[in-house]
This record gives sequence, structure tokens and C-alpha cells, in this order.
Amino acid sequence: STLPDLGRFFRGYVGGKLFGRGIKKAQRRWTLGESQPPGPGRNQAGLGLFKYPSRCGTVYGHTGSFPGYRTFAASSTDGKRSIAYIVNIQVTPSSEFPNGKKISKLIRKSYVKSVCQAFG
Repeated sequence: STLPDLGRFFRGYVGGKLFGRGIKKAQRRWTLGESQPPGPGRNQAGLGLFKYPSRCGTVYGHTGSFPGYRTFAASSTDGKRSIAYIVNIQVTPSSEFPNGKKISKLIRKSYVKSVCQAFG
């Protein structure tokens, strides 16, 4: 899929167009927890979804890591706006990549900047 496909999926997934109201309600029973790698802001975990409060507003989405890639995708609660973000490197806070913690922190910081650009 493409980044626009990913953004479209998250708008539908978060906005509730892919399933009924009951799933949306269950999906948003928040608990302390974070995605791995961590997303922007203070993370909370739901059912296949994470809540990411940031200085530019709260978005709902997921992060991911796969050999050669690190992703972040999120949507507004109503599913009208989204962001899909990819970095062409698989570095996480726990990876053995040289300066992995520092690079991971910079990537996470850029998530917040991208949320501010898209939603702020």
C-alpha cells in the first residue's frame, strides 16, 4: 500500500466507518501503555489503537517497525484528517543501531511536529 492508502485506512478505522459503534466504544477503553516504538506525547492503549495527546491536539493511531522502516499513522477522532509517516530506517529505542536511542528520540520528536503540521 501507499502512504495515502495508510492515511485513508486510519481515517476509516478511527472514524468508525469500518465497523459498528460497539467496536468503536471498545476500541477506546484506554489504559496506560504505549506502542512500540513509542508514538508522540503520552501514549495510552486501546483495542488495536493508541491515543497520542500532543501539544497540538490528540490523535489516534499506531506506530510500527519492520526491517528498513519505521511508521506512524494517526487520525482525528472524527476520521476527517490523518497523517501517515514513514522513515526509511528501522531504529527503535532498544535497537543496537549506533546512536539508536538518540535517533529514535529525534524521530519521535518529528512525529509531534508532523501532527502539528497536519492538525495544528
